[in-house]
Amino acid sequence: MTTIHNIVIQQHDYFHSGETRAYAYRAAQLKALRKMLKKNEPSIYQALKKDLNKSAHETLTTELGILYAEIDFTLKHLKSWMKPVKVDAPITHKGTESMIHKDPYGVCLIIAPWNYPLQLAIAPMIGAIAAGNCIVLKPSEHATATSTLLHDMITSTFDPAYITVFEGDKDVSQELMKESFDYIFFTGSTAVGKKIMQQASEQLTPVTLELGGKSPAIVDKDANLTLSAKRIAWGKYTNAGQTCVAPDYVYVHADIEKRFIKKLKKQIIALYGKQPLENDDYVKIINKTHLHRLEAFLYKGTIVHGGHLDERTEQIEPTVIKDVSWDDPIMQEEIFGPILPIMTFTELDTIVDQIARNDHPLALYYFGEKEAAQNKVVSRVQFGGGSINDTLYHLANPHLPFGGIGTSGIGAYHGKHSFDTFSHDKSIMKQTTAFDLPFRYPGSKLSHSIVKRFMK
Repeated sequence: MTTIHNIVIQQHDYFHSGETRAYAYRAAQLKALRKMLKKNEPSIYQALKKDLNKSAHETLTTELGILYAEIDFTLKHLKSWMKPVKVDAPITHKGTESMIHKDPYGVCLIIAPWNYPLQLAIAPMIGAIAAGNCIVLKPSEHATATSTLLHDMITSTFDPAYITVFEGDKDVSQELMKESFDYIFFTGSTAVGKKIMQQASEQLTPVTLELGGKSPAIVDKDANLTLSAKRIAWGKYTNAGQTCVAPDYVYVHADIEKRFIKKLKKQIIALYGKQPLENDDYVKIINKTHLHRLEAFLYKGTIVHGGHLDERTEQIEPTVIKDVSWDDPIMQEEIFGPILPIMTFTELDTIVDQIARNDHPLALYYFGEKEAAQNKVVSRVQFGGGSINDTLYHLANPHLPFGGIGTSGIGAYHGKHSFDTFSHDKSIMKQTTAFDLPFRYPGSKLSHSIVKRFMK
């Protein structure tokens, strides 16, 4: 596509002009981004309602509100983040000053997913703008209304040589991947993430991959069952389970299984009503392909709550299933929908070992009061991030990095970590000319003995 190629060249030229590097410029663009969102709020609510049937509350709390908070946090700290960081030097470097400069990469490609089509497009942009980069954004074609809105908003707010949007399907993504970018930020499935990384490697382009996986929740026998059920229900069924860090399954201690399921059902009804498919604010599945993929999970195990779906509205009730095992289809892939398998355990060590040997999850949630058990889970399982006695909420702290490990992702962002992700650490040493230490130069026995003493 000539248009893509020409825009990328324009962005490289614009970046090399030095325009994006100044603090005043970056801050002005962040303010313009915030103003853009505020101006288009009514259209944002409409687009997300059309794409995913998101309520005003869910749009505000999981999409817009997070972006406003992230922009404000970045503006508050940006000037200090941009300052070179002075570091110490060894005695062999007497007379030098050593600094780490935060340098923008250049032209960055951001590929966004459909599940949070606004937030997961704009949030990485905040970091890229703050770090002084130019941006090409590829929204998801599955969230068509939001994709179109992103294109229109950004086109009317920013110079395309600075930030531009390319809509379209995977063919557009393939054309974009042929271009020369300085950094690629991808959010989506592990399968597609592998392809992105493979293609990026051909040009040695650094990447951040925000992926997913089967994120477990563990409910131990000393957990506060009411709060555990409430927070797991909220974390699982927000956005109809189409959240990369949603609890994918629950391990509950066998002694409390019946009580936990009873409380979980009560909390689901409190959140979505007895007839959730008649709830105007209950989120839909993104399309029929994903609806039918999720429907296939309902035929194995025992449904203890929910289980109904509406083909017309593309919705599935908040569903709880028990009597499943690791051999069942529902445990072979990330569910990414409102279906929650429940499995039991008697020994924490056994399931910790089981989880640790699986692919590293993006998140993990442990519910229990004993600090020793909490520490055991955190220290023995490799996962991106998580919470003790809660779900999802760790994402809302801008001081915590968000990202995966292994198959759940590479790299992290949010807050300063977004700025760091889109910045290269450039090491600079400033040497004095007032004197010149002779020991580093060859040619004398004294030099050799001094070097030997310093470098032993």
